[in-house]
Amino acid sequence: MAKLFSAEWMNQLKDAWNGEPDIKGKLAEIKFNSTITWGFKDEENPRGIIVVENGECVRAGEWSGESPDWDLRADIKDWLKWMEKSVGMMGLGAAYTTGKLKFKTGDYKSMIKDPRMAGPFVKTFGLLSKIGADERG
Repeated sequence: MAKLFSAEWMNQLKDAWNGEPDIKGKLAEIKFNSTITWGFKDEENPRGIIVVENGECVRAGEWSGESPDWDLRADIKDWLKWMEKSVGMMGLGAAYTTGKLKFKTGDYKSMIKDPRMAGPFVKTFGLLSKIGADERG
């Protein structure tokens, strides 16, 4: 199993993303393009990155200075918890409201109000439990 947010792990996320029509296909319908970084709340910089073009994840790996459109952060214990037990819309809302999930960049509130983006976002968190991870990379 790969270390969380390592290049290997991010590429597993890329493959899972592209293999999920409810993510890739739905985001392609709205021509979704974005650079999304992932990491830990206690660190200044993110760890991993995916680049999405027209819904398809075209690049994944370790963050190397790119400017994200979305920067998702949480504590290691929360990332691992979400990998053990998939989290749905209510769980993500609670995680955001309580500060367990932070958006260092990106507007969670506007995204979650748009069903064309909210559904794929929640399904992305479902991928975490399929991938799993070792401890912090």
